[in-house]
Amino acid sequence: MNRPRLAFLDASHGDDNTSRNFRRELDADLVEFDVTDDHLPSHFDFDGVVVTGSSSSVYWDDEWITNLVSWVADADDRDLPILGVCFGHQVLAAALGGTVDDMDDFELGYSEISRTADDDLFAGIADRFTVFTSHGDVVTELPPGADLLAENEYGVHAFRRDHALGVQFHPEYDVTTAEAIAREKDFLPDERIQAVIDDITPENYDAACEAKRLFDNFVAYVDRVQSETVESAA
Repeated sequence: MNRPRLAFLDASHGDDNTSRNFRRELDADLVEFDVTDDHLPSHFDFDGVVVTGSSSSVYWDDEWITNLVSWVADADDRDLPILGVCFGHQVLAAALGGTVDDMDDFELGYSEISRTADDDLFAGIADRFTVFTSHGDVVTELPPGADLLAENEYGVHAFRRDHALGVQFHPEYDVTTAEAIAREKDFLPDERIQAVIDDITPENYDAACEAKRLFDNFVAYVDRVQSETVESAA
């Protein structure tokens, strides 16, 4: 089959690492849109959608965020497979009727996540797995009809509703990105930031690479949905 064509909704405020990381991990053709500049697709002629992380919060009263949430809701109405990562996961939750709040804390660095349900998105990934995290907001109420897929002590780390899939953690990060993100968190104590940086070791990165399998799993799911759509039309 041809590589799937995905709308890549980049909410990273121009972070060069974002496009590089996702292009490395996703075996798909990405059509990029800088959504922070209110640049959204004018149509839904894609095989799927990916929404990235951001330094913004989904509940902020910014026009580009409102428009992004609305576009994602419309894409879901059209049964497009959608993968939301971190902020993208929260956008997806809000678009589908869930709730996102400030958790009055910040999760940063390598964390252990527990799966709570079987799902094809996590095929080949252990029941407990390591990931890099960076977030101060959390999905506090899942969208109606959504299933919780993974969590830790900070709350929801993955959910699914039909074709919509969200993960709170960052499976796309390499060590360069992880360290850069940690150094940006100057609102945290210096000693905590340094501890996170010290923890960015080859061993922890290798452990976190297991979760990268979800990108191949998502692309395979997009292919399957497209094949079923073609067969149904025929």
